[in-house]
Formats: sequence, structure tokens, C-alpha cells
Amino acid sequence: MNINIDRLIECRMKTGISKHEAAKRIGVAQPTYLRYESGDRAPSLHVIKNIAEVFNTSVEYLTGESDSSDSNCITIHKDTEPEIFQLLQNRTKWTEKQLKRLLAYAEKLN
Repeated sequence: MNINIDRLIECRMKTGISKHEAAKRIGVAQPTYLRYESGDRAPSLHVIKNIAEVFNTSVEYLTGESDSSDSNCITIHKDTEPEIFQLLQNRTKWTEKQLKRLLAYAEKLN
């Protein structure tokens, strides 16, 4: 699976971070990330997933399979957002009616 270099650069710039910061957040060495942006090296699927998460986009957008840059996945970490994590962890116990009520309430908060 190949990454679209122009989209990789566009997403990093839209996020407003340096190449160094991108490498750090993705979990690769800076020279490795620089090779991704130059096209000298292709990231693994695992790394592409990390890039998509960091840049709040989808793997499909980064690989050119979709023209929509909208993310199709959100990661909630227990240590940084414990309340939301616990809320989502209990979601399997809710009925569809309860889920719809919660969503309606959340929309009103916005």
C-alpha cells in the first residue's frame, strides 16, 4: 500500500506541525519521516494508520483511495480522556433509544 506524498505533506501542514513533530507523534525517527515525504521510503500499513490518526484523516485518503479527508476513526485514550473513555466503554449496555437520546443531548451541547 503506497502513500500519496502530496496528501501526506498537505495533512501535516494542515495540522500545523513540523516534520520533526510529525515524526515524534507518529513514533518514527525524523530521518524515516523525511524519507516518507520525499518518496524515498514507503511506510508500512501500521505506520500509515498512525499517520492517519495523528493527522485526523483516513488511511484511504492518505493512500489515494478516497477524496474525502474526513477521519473515519477516533481514538480515545483512557489516560487523557477518562470520562469519555468510560462512557464509550459502557455503550454496549445501552439500547438504541438510549444511544439516540445521548446523541441528541450531545448535539445540543455543541
